[in-house]
Amino acid sequence: MTTLDRRGLLRLGGALTVGAGLAACSGTGTGTDGGGAGDPRKGEITVWSWQGPAAQLKALLPEFNKTYPDIKVTVQDIGNPAIWDKITTGLAAGGSGLADVLHIGVDYLPGYVEKFPTGLADLGPLGANKHKDAFAQGLWQTVAPKGRVNALPWEANSGGFYYRADLFEKAGVDVESLGTWDEVIEAGKKLKAATGAHLLGIDKPASQPDAANFFQLLLQLQGKFYFDLAGAITLDSPEAVTALTLIKKMNDAGLVSDLSGGWSALENSIKQGTAAVLPWPTWFGGIIEGLVPQEAGKWKVRLPPAVRRGGATAATVNSTHLAIAGSSKQQAAAWTFIEYVLTKPSSQVAIYRGKGIAPALMAAYEDSVFHEPSAFFSGQKKGEIFLGALKAPSPAFNYSADYARALKVVTDAQTKVLLKGADPAEVLKQAADQLAQQTGRKVVR
Repeated sequence: MTTLDRRGLLRLGGALTVGAGLAACSGTGTGTDGGGAGDPRKGEITVWSWQGPAAQLKALLPEFNKTYPDIKVTVQDIGNPAIWDKITTGLAAGGSGLADVLHIGVDYLPGYVEKFPTGLADLGPLGANKHKDAFAQGLWQTVAPKGRVNALPWEANSGGFYYRADLFEKAGVDVESLGTWDEVIEAGKKLKAATGAHLLGIDKPASQPDAANFFQLLLQLQGKFYFDLAGAITLDSPEAVTALTLIKKMNDAGLVSDLSGGWSALENSIKQGTAAVLPWPTWFGGIIEGLVPQEAGKWKVRLPPAVRRGGATAATVNSTHLAIAGSSKQQAAAWTFIEYVLTKPSSQVAIYRGKGIAPALMAAYEDSVFHEPSAFFSGQKKGEIFLGALKAPSPAFNYSADYARALKVVTDAQTKVLLKGADPAEVLKQAADQLAQQTGRKVVR
């Protein structure tokens, strides 16, 4: 299964499922029945992942076993979103039945750590801290927010701005000169007048949870999220109001097509060319190439414009990680495997060549594969564009254990704005208060 499917399923189905599962298990246990280190060069370990990443982990095993012949690794493709329920169930059972190594998305990791404080092993004593500076900025704080290393970063996706260069050229717009999203809106008006295409598309009735992806990107470009690092709600911050107000401006100007129906609607929109901009992460480039290969040379990509002039154009919008179960009796051997996969550039390059999974490991980007021109994207060196984003300052974002609930109130608020013309500040305040009532978290204003 491709990266598309993995991320799509995560957004479409997994978040709410795990959210409900974690809520049901809140406070029910420590998440571990007491693991052990074992031997770092010997043992039998099991790894849980899904589809494409699982296939790539399996592909690394022959080389891994040349160095570590006495560590037997079994990689299991649990599927996505099934893996989130399976991990939640195992943690709630004190770690019983869990694999030794667990592949976990950034939107699940904080929830597992909050609900099951010892459910995942601390990788610090196993040797993780020496790799602290090896990964893209902000990710270490994501995996080790309070010093305890809960996981090691694997995949890092930055926000992107994929666009139909031929349509903008027809409208007489130089896309690379657009410095802010307000300028993008003005360009979108010219674009629609000249070509009939919308600027971009949003799932207006929020038929799927990922309807808020664009709003979330605009928020992260301003260094903000639904929660602050302490876990308080920041859903109606001035930055959030600015983000939703920009979306309202686009919609009021007739520049937003409706992608009701979720992923299939998005695919159809790309095939039919109904929107000129796709504000999606690193991995999405391969999706576009796969859907419309005949449009090679018509597409380009850049980092998103800033929300305010001079503001950030880079944001790490999602990532995945490898963790070790606190209940594992083979934590040292599990760490040997994780270290081989995630801190060895050749391992990450092999995975990128196989499935296009963008590594968090910065040293991997020295390989030529990230510096090759793309025929589809008009000869651009796409890898270098996103490498620039990973090198830029990027704060950590706290998804918390209540991300699924936050996502629901956010998408509801956005729908009120897009379909009923509601005031962004008002609906976000209502959403923040509703989330506080549901979670007991404090709203910071």
